[in-house]
Amino acid sequence: MLTDYMQQRNITKYRLAKNTGIPYTTLTDILSGKTDLRKCNVETVYKLAKEFQITIETLISPYLETRCNFELYKSNVCHRLKRLGDTNFLINTLESNEIRKYYNLKWYPECFYLLAMVDYISRINNVPLCDEYSDLRSQYLSEKIYPSSIIAISNVSDSNLAKEKAEKNSIPEFLKFNIIESEVRNVI
Repeated sequence: MLTDYMQQRNITKYRLAKNTGIPYTTLTDILSGKTDLRKCNVETVYKLAKEFQITIETLISPYLETRCNFELYKSNVCHRLKRLGDTNFLINTLESNEIRKYYNLKWYPECFYLLAMVDYISRINNVPLCDEYSDLRSQYLSEKIYPSSIIAISNVSDSNLAKEKAEKNSIPEFLKFNIIESEVRNVI
């Protein structure tokens, strides 16, 4: 995330070190991930936030996000849909701006899964698509993501038939993002 702020301000690592008084090697370690920003001293975090003219909370919040297993994430989304119902799910998801948040965190599978779910639920309920995410709809994951059960079947059978069948039965809104998903309602 620091690199994003640096790009927005068109500032180099060298200039950032000079402006903040933070050693160049420390910045290199933070930017490379060798040093976790959450473990830096308060003074370092304060200097960075001040340089970028943002709050400390804004600076460190992306580093505090925890990411769960994608299968668990999908299950949580499906359970939320079941619990809230279609209309409230759409309202809740769009008002929370989760899709954009995941995209900004570069959590593309979560972003596209949730966007596919919103688009799918919109389609089956004859609700117009939200224009807020039009820029994301032309993107997709570079590799297909299959449910873990399909991967297991393919590995055990040493055949791609299960993957091919899953793709054929996939919901179009998910397939468009290279996510293979055929069932979002039948959750226990």
